[in-house]
Amino acid sequence: MSRAHQNSLSDTGRPDLDAQIAFARAAEDHGIDSLLIDFGWSKPDPILLATAIGMATSKVGFIIAHRSGLTSPTAFVQQINTLSTLINGRFALNIVAGHSPAEQRSYGDMLPHDERYERTEEFLALCRAFWKNDGEVNFAGRYYCIEHGRVNTPFQSPTRTFPELLIAGQSAAAQRLSVSQGTCWMRLADTPARVAAEIGAVADTGTEVGLRCAIVARPSHEEAVNAAQAIAAAAGTVFDDRRKEREFVAHTDSVSFKTVHQLAETEWLTPCVWTGAVRSHGAAAIALVGSVQEISSTLLEFGRVGVSQFILSGWPNLDEMQFFGRHVLPMVREQEHAQLVPVPA
Repeated sequence: MSRAHQNSLSDTGRPDLDAQIAFARAAEDHGIDSLLIDFGWSKPDPILLATAIGMATSKVGFIIAHRSGLTSPTAFVQQINTLSTLINGRFALNIVAGHSPAEQRSYGDMLPHDERYERTEEFLALCRAFWKNDGEVNFAGRYYCIEHGRVNTPFQSPTRTFPELLIAGQSAAAQRLSVSQGTCWMRLADTPARVAAEIGAVADTGTEVGLRCAIVARPSHEEAVNAAQAIAAAAGTVFDDRRKEREFVAHTDSVSFKTVHQLAETEWLTPCVWTGAVRSHGAAAIALVGSVQEISSTLLEFGRVGVSQFILSGWPNLDEMQFFGRHVLPMVREQEHAQLVPVPA
């Protein structure tokens, strides 16, 4: 989403806790594991927001986006560990490098793309040293210098000693960081065939691979296509200037965003993978469009090629999440079970 469009929105940075807590409780009721809380100048702080919503819920987790370089590793671990004690570790971290050099500079971060990932390597290595909880942390690197580092608040979780670390991006730098410091490489969607060809080197290291995309699921394929086209048409009057899109792509240094905007030159990558909302809603709007059966089968196809986690969105968020939880997710579970049960001879 462009900075100009974000400027046109009213109160995007103001938390609407009543609505957000209601959404989180609906997610709990519909079997959703976790909710993404993303990061950007036009939005509330994700750690504080996760704290407020987490203390008002009991089951749903959170995927908290964070950009390294904006705080010290010691202070960050102190924040995260404190949050873990308040909501019993119900969160993962989505580590992002930023997609806009101009926005990064507004936070005081002047590094180019690959150096942001190099700094994140040090940042996460330090965080993991604190989470290891094996005495003082001392470190002298290119980007950080820590002497006698201590954090007295422990990380609390019933199953883990440190948070899951989802590393976002499609560049070689993002892949290297996923393997060295992350638990999952989180990339944007593409066709199952191309995803299969591109994730092998990461998956072979034992690092999980995740996919971020949108969902437009309806009872039939025709209904889903009509709904997707209506979404694009509703935004078309605002986002019909290709010059603005080209300007955005020219100024972003995100490999993910550039890749998906290039893919969007073709509207349908497969009968189920649709790029029609990318120009109006951003690169993460590359979508799976289809019937309940088609969406379920496509998600399982991604699973067979090595994708084990998904961050999904939709329009409107609540309606699409409820439909997904009521119809798509049960079918995915049913098909997964059918694949695991041996067929009698």
